Amino acid sequence: MASIELDGITKSFGDTTALQSVDLTLEAGGFFSLLGPSGCGKSTLLKIIAGLERPTSGRVRIGGHDVADLRPSERNIAMVFQSYALYPHLTVGQNIALPLAMRRLNRLERLPLMSRLLPTARGKADAIQKDVEAVARTLEITRLLERRPAQLSGGQKQRVAVGRALVRRPSVFLLDEPLSNLDAQLRVQMREELIEVHRRFGITFVYVTHDQAEAMAMSDRIAVVMEGRIAQCDAPQNLYERPATLEVARFVGASSLNVLACDSTADGQLGAPFRDLAAPRDCTAEGRLIVGFRPEDAWLSRDGSGHVQVRTQRVEYHGGLRHLIATAAGVTLRAVIPQETASPASGDAVWLRLTPDLALLFDPRSERRLDAVPKDIGITPQTAWRAGGNA
Repeated sequence: MASIELDGITKSFGDTTALQSVDLTLEAGGFFSLLGPSGCGKSTLLKIIAGLERPTSGRVRIGGHDVADLRPSERNIAMVFQSYALYPHLTVGQNIALPLAMRRLNRLERLPLMSRLLPTARGKADAIQKDVEAVARTLEITRLLERRPAQLSGGQKQRVAVGRALVRRPSVFLLDEPLSNLDAQLRVQMREELIEVHRRFGITFVYVTHDQAEAMAMSDRIAVVMEGRIAQCDAPQNLYERPATLEVARFVGASSLNVLACDSTADGQLGAPFRDLAAPRDCTAEGRLIVGFRPEDAWLSRDGSGHVQVRTQRVEYHGGLRHLIATAAGVTLRAVIPQETASPASGDAVWLRLTPDLALLFDPRSERRLDAVPKDIGITPQTAWRAGGNA
């Protein structure tokens, strides 16, 4: 395993700047994700780490060593692409063995039948086969070794691609949206398998994705990449609970962030469209504010009390949860409907209750989060409902 340090990485393609002065330090052995929308520069950053792209300016250090002048093959890095890039004419075993053959066998030893004629080639081929079988056992693909890629499912191809990368025992493992071609159920399964692979091998993982659920579930730390810059780099929980900017808050989370503008008074209350709602503790802002709150932190009031009145548009069913889609002050909002109450009809005026200390306050000009630190106060829509809506 090895640490990765990126110092002032900038990358331009003609007049287009893909990356802007990126500084990152990735600890050895961690599972690190680069998260962002399509076209934000995250894949370009991964290719710079791999050596497939050279930065316009800045330095890359792997394991403390500057690798700017090293070719990709000299960096001891393995990479899995979105397309898997398996050779269709080779068996699974041969695909996995290929990087070892290229590294350990000379040009003569790689010729057909040479492993039978040359004792040195035969010994190397046997060692390569043992390494392939060991990786195949770890990934539970031993029974696939004699198949060709066309005979494999999407999930099996993914395992083979991972096996081909891991068989080299790299110090850094790079993955560029490797699950995007799989269906939803298989993505969840492969996500768990990649976490287990990381646990077993202990290699530094750098994972590129636009799917925040993947990044949040798998990573020790996440860098949110926006328009070629690092908007925030933090642990998943901190990104969710303490986003540095409104941009990060909107991007991170299973559901869209609810956002309303209001005034804050000197006594710490939030003005219209809110009612009887104090600003989160530790927030001393006064004046015009942007208030953000997540759907899971707002729920339909059962007794007509609440913090913001909304007009119902529709109800969405999400298995164990129902989401209320409504409007207030011309803005569409989402909230949870507790299981114990009936869904309101379209056009009904209803009240939502919020958890004040989980609200996020932002400066309307810079859109940076103000000094409101959300705290877990142990209240959920269900427990607040049982308490009579007086959370």
